Amino acid sequence: MKEAIQIFQLVVSVLLILSILSQQRSAGLSATFGGGGGGFHVSKRGAEKILFRMTIIFAILFVGSSVMYLFV
Repeated sequence: MKEAIQIFQLVVSVLLILSILSQQRSAGLSATFGGGGGGFHVSKRGAEKILFRMTIIFAILFVGSSVMYLFV
């Protein structure tokens, strides 16, 4: 059972890393140091919204599998 959880956690962690790295970096450090430009709010649409939600799901699955691994 522990091996199955470890494999699941490995797969989810790779998917989580890929989903985080593939998101846009529109408000990175440049916005922090004054290069943010304008005061408008850009909403997520289409594929960006799906990727954002998938990142949240992968993070929840990763934390859940970590907690489950503790009790098995």
